[in-house]
Amino acid sequence: MFDINASLVRKLIDTQFPEWRNLPIKPVKKSGHDNRTFHLGDKMTVRLPSHAAYAAAVEKEAKWLPVLAKHVSLPIPTPFAMGKPTDYYPLPWSVNSWLSGDTVEYSNIADLCEFAVDLASFLKELESVPVFGGTPAGVQNFHRGGDLSVYDLQTRESIKNVRDLWDEKLLTEIWELALSTKYKDKPVWVHGDVAIGNLLSQNGRLCGVIDFGTMGVGDPSSDLVIGWNFLDEKSRNVFFTAMGFDNDTINRARGWCLWKALITYDWNEKDSDLAIWGKKAVGEVVKEYRA
Repeated sequence: MFDINASLVRKLIDTQFPEWRNLPIKPVKKSGHDNRTFHLGDKMTVRLPSHAAYAAAVEKEAKWLPVLAKHVSLPIPTPFAMGKPTDYYPLPWSVNSWLSGDTVEYSNIADLCEFAVDLASFLKELESVPVFGGTPAGVQNFHRGGDLSVYDLQTRESIKNVRDLWDEKLLTEIWELALSTKYKDKPVWVHGDVAIGNLLSQNGRLCGVIDFGTMGVGDPSSDLVIGWNFLDEKSRNVFFTAMGFDNDTINRARGWCLWKALITYDWNEKDSDLAIWGKKAVGEVVKEYRA
């Protein structure tokens, strides 16, 4: 992790893009974990990876966001410039458009079922974009769109570590069901991190999608985890129906959610916001699976 603050961003902008030196810089309200984001004036953002593991996303977004934007109805970020590494910040970074809207929360979505349909529509548009030349799943995007089995060891370890809260046999059954099938269709574009922190709302509706750092081409099941970590039973069913996937894809999606929720709970202080989120998401997976 790097100590990323407004002073650092000011120095980077002033030295590499002096045409913007008079624009004010301030942190955004919700910056995220993988990147730190700052307002640059009223219409742009500066986005800096918080760790070298996230640096590959900068060039990928610069290349592919303009391509994807031609095929989707909702606004997504427009790359304006790519900053160079320096001795005081040794990673590439980017300047992008600022999208209007608030981070999605239950309080700013008028109807979860309507939201589910809007999100499904966006994801289906994304999946329709030609994948020629697209980056396949792998280490660069934490295997989103790839084979879930890469996280088998992590998941089984966490299942053992949380057996005081949940039935170890049941969690293992859910996990092994997720691993029991492989994606056999043509690869499609996936966002890679369809979470409420990367979705924007305005006037009660989904109005934009941000943070494509984990995008790639492959199995779309990893883009469905919001079905358990945000949607309720009714809107989840609406979402899955609108996506039109078979049970095997839903089973793999459930596995993606279970993996992330388990390690998030297991690896963090149990009273932290992250652990509380992970615990809730595991509980929702279990509840839905048992229904």
